[in-house]
Amino acid sequence: MIKLKKTVLASLTIVCLLSLVFLTKCKIPVRASTYIIYVPTDCPTIQEAINAASPGDTIYVYNGTYLENVVVNKTVALIGEDVDLTVIDGKGAQGAGTVIYINSSHVSIRGFTIKNSGTNPYDSGIYVDHSIGCNISGNKILNTNDAISLYYSSNNLISSNVISFNYYSGVVLKSSSNNIIECNSLSSNYYGVYLYSSDGNMISDNMVSSNFYGIQLYSSGKNLISGNNVSASLDVGIHITFYSANNTFYHNNINNTKNVESEVMNVWDYEGEGNYWNDYEGQDLNGDGIGDASYIVNSYIQDNYPLMGPFSDFKIVWEKETYSVTTISNSTISDFKFQIGKETGNKIISFNTSSVNGAVGFCRIKISTALMECPNIILVDNEEVVPTKIDASNETYACLYFTYLHDCVVTIISSESLRQYYELLDKYLGLQESFSELNDTYHRLLANVTTLQSDLYILNKMYLSLSKNYSFLLGDYSQLQKNIEELNVSYQTLYSLNQTYYDLINNYTTLLIDYSQLKGSFEMLNNSYQEHLLDYFEQIENTRNLLYIFIATTAIFIIATVYLSKRVHASSTIRTKVIEER
Repeated sequence: MIKLKKTVLASLTIVCLLSLVFLTKCKIPVRASTYIIYVPTDCPTIQEAINAASPGDTIYVYNGTYLENVVVNKTVALIGEDVDLTVIDGKGAQGAGTVIYINSSHVSIRGFTIKNSGTNPYDSGIYVDHSIGCNISGNKILNTNDAISLYYSSNNLISSNVISFNYYSGVVLKSSSNNIIECNSLSSNYYGVYLYSSDGNMISDNMVSSNFYGIQLYSSGKNLISGNNVSASLDVGIHITFYSANNTFYHNNINNTKNVESEVMNVWDYEGEGNYWNDYEGQDLNGDGIGDASYIVNSYIQDNYPLMGPFSDFKIVWEKETYSVTTISNSTISDFKFQIGKETGNKIISFNTSSVNGAVGFCRIKISTALMECPNIILVDNEEVVPTKIDASNETYACLYFTYLHDCVVTIISSESLRQYYELLDKYLGLQESFSELNDTYHRLLANVTTLQSDLYILNKMYLSLSKNYSFLLGDYSQLQKNIEELNVSYQTLYSLNQTYYDLINNYTTLLIDYSQLKGSFEMLNNSYQEHLLDYFEQIENTRNLLYIFIATTAIFIIATVYLSKRVHASSTIRTKVIEER
C-alpha cells in the first residue's frame, strides 16, 4: 500500500513538472472563450499550439518554414500569414509520412505551402481521416505523395488550392461522399482528381492540366463534374472505370489528345448544354452556340449538346449576393467586369474578346434576371448589335447569342430607363390598339346612327298614319268587343264540337282497328278460298281427264265391236259361198 502511494505521488510529480515545462514553452493565458494562438510567438511549433488549443481556437502561424508533422485532433482553424512564405515541410520531420493529419471535424487549413511528405501509399500533404465539415482552402501543396486525401470523410470543402508536382494524386477521395472540390489548380500530378468508391461529390471549376490522368473515377457514382478545364493530359483527360456509373458531366472544357476513356454509361449534358470538346467537328447552323450533331466517342459516351466554344463561369457579388454569368464563346474572354453606372444607375457587364486568326467570334451568354433585368443593350465596340434570345431563356435567366467580326470590347447594359421606356411603349401600343378599336366602333356607330335616323323618319310617318287611324280604330273597338263576345260563344260551341270530333276520332280509331282485324280475317278467308279453288280446278281437271278416258275407251270399244262384227259377217259370207259352191 505504501509502495502504491509512492508510485502515485511520483506520477503526479512528473505530470506537474511536464506541465511547468509546457507552460514555459506556450504562453497561453487562462481564458473562458475561444482564442488566437500565435506561432511562434505564443508557442514555438504548430503542434505545440494545437496541443495547447481548445476546440474553436484559431492558430495563426507567422511566415517561416516549420519542419514538422502536424496532427490536428481537435476543432481548430490553422491559418498561415502568407501562402508563399508560411511553409510546413515534412522532409525535416522524423520519418516524413503525412505532413498534416486531421482526425477531427470542422477543421480549417488555410494559407500554407505544404510540401515533402513521405512516399508510402497513405502518405499525404493533408490527410483527412473520418472527418466532416473541414475546409482546406487557399494552400499550395507540392512534392508530396497524395496532396490532399479524404478517407471516409464527408461534407468537406477543398477550394482554391494550388496542387502541383505530386507523385500520385492531387486530390484523392476514398470512400468519401458529399464533398466539394472546386476552384483548385491541379497540374503535373499522376492523377489530377481521383475518386475511389466515392459517391455524390461535386467537382467543379477546377483547372486540371498536364497530369497523366486528368480526372479518374473508380467504382464511383452519382458525382457531378462541371465547369472544369481538363487539358494537356499525358494519357487520358477523363478516365472512368469499374462500374463508375450515373455520374453527370457538363460545362467542362475537355482539350486532350485522348479526351475520354470509359467502360460504363454516364450523362454528358444537362439542361440543353453539354461540354466543349477540342476535337468536335460538328456545325452550328441554327446559331445558338450548341452543336447541331451529338459528340460521340463510343457507345458509352454521347454528348447530345456539345458546346461550340469553351465554357466560362464568372462570379459577380452584388448586394451581398453572388451571381453566376456564364459564357460559351470561341474567343478568349478577359477583363470581365461588373459595375453600376454612376449617373444612370445602369448595371453594366463588360469584357474583352480575342479571336484566333481573326475568325468571326460568337458568344452565348447567360445572365441571371435577378442581377440584370431584361431588356439588355449589347454594344460591340460601342456599336449596338441585336442578339438572338435563345429558347433556353426563362424567368430565372436570359440566354443571348450574338456574333462579332474581330477582337472587340463587349458591353452589356441593363438600363432601367430603357426598361421603363419599353413598358411605356408597350402601354402606348396597347392604347393605340384600343384607340383603333374605339375608332372602328365609332364609325360603326356613326353608320348605325344614319340608319337609325332613316328608320326614325319612317317610324314618324307611320306614327302620323296611325294617329289618323286611331279614331277609326277607337270607334271599332266597341264593335270588336262585341265580336269578341260572339267569338267567345262560338268558341264554346267550337269546343263542344271539338270534343265531339275527338270522340269521333276515337271511334274511328276503334273502327279502324276492327277494320284491320276484319281485313286480316278476309285475307285469311281469301287465302283459304284460293286454296279450295285450286283444289276444285284440280278435281275438274281430273274429272275431265276421266271423261276423256271414258269417251276414248267407249269409242275404242264401239270400233272394236264394229270391226269384229264385220269380220264375223265376212267369215259367214265366205263360208256360205263355199258351201254353195260345194
